[in-house]
Amino acid sequence: MYAKELEIAKEACREAGVILRSRMGKVHEISKKGEIDLVTEADLAAEKTILKIIGRHFPDDAILAEETGKQGPAGARTWIIDPLDGTTNYAHGFPFFAVSIALETGSQGVVGLVYNPGMDELFEAVKGKGAFLNGAPLQTSRTKSIKESLLATGFPYDVHQRSEEVVSLLHKMLTRAQGIRRLGSAALDLCYVAAGRLDGFWEEDLKPWDTAAGNIIVGEAGGRLTTYDGRPYTPYQKTVVASNGWIHEEMTAVTRP
Repeated sequence: MYAKELEIAKEACREAGVILRSRMGKVHEISKKGEIDLVTEADLAAEKTILKIIGRHFPDDAILAEETGKQGPAGARTWIIDPLDGTTNYAHGFPFFAVSIALETGSQGVVGLVYNPGMDELFEAVKGKGAFLNGAPLQTSRTKSIKESLLATGFPYDVHQRSEEVVSLLHKMLTRAQGIRRLGSAALDLCYVAAGRLDGFWEEDLKPWDTAAGNIIVGEAGGRLTTYDGRPYTPYQKTVVASNGWIHEEMTAVTRP
């Protein structure tokens, strides 16, 4: 099941990756959707390519994409697309960014792919079939305490307006964990949890295209995802905590309001 969808999404990821690699370091048009929320011509070109490939093979499916929004017929299937997660990194030539594509049927994510063109790493998962990195199975870490954990986070786009609140939570995690990283791509942060490179991740005010694919990949790799207050997570929630499962309660004890 979903074999065709997976293969077409892989094609779209890799074609978008070619565009992003070819324009890396050559970005000339950078605009702002918010004070620190950027968009480049590479975002737009990559998204156009993804939409063309997905639309050609699945014309009856709806699409929710970061730059062009919701389009297509209202139906039971929706593709959720981020052509360039980590645009600020990309615009500065920092090689940590990704293409993210997910498929939802009804309200359930069933296919998720995240592609890092810089490292040629393709993370993928189909609901109930496990998660993989370039064909090799993924499994979350077995770190059992937050004090032995490497965690990651991201900052919301309005961090300048509420820095004290954001930094307060960061400080609480920083004084408990072995280390904290802020890498700039939520999609890859989630995949790194799935791969056991990170033990946990938390962030707020993300959009569905940031986490839809990573959500599936973490779950299929044996991880756990909730909101800050421990409720079941979907990509439409305002907060996310992702972990290997072992340290989840320790993390949400910190993030609970």
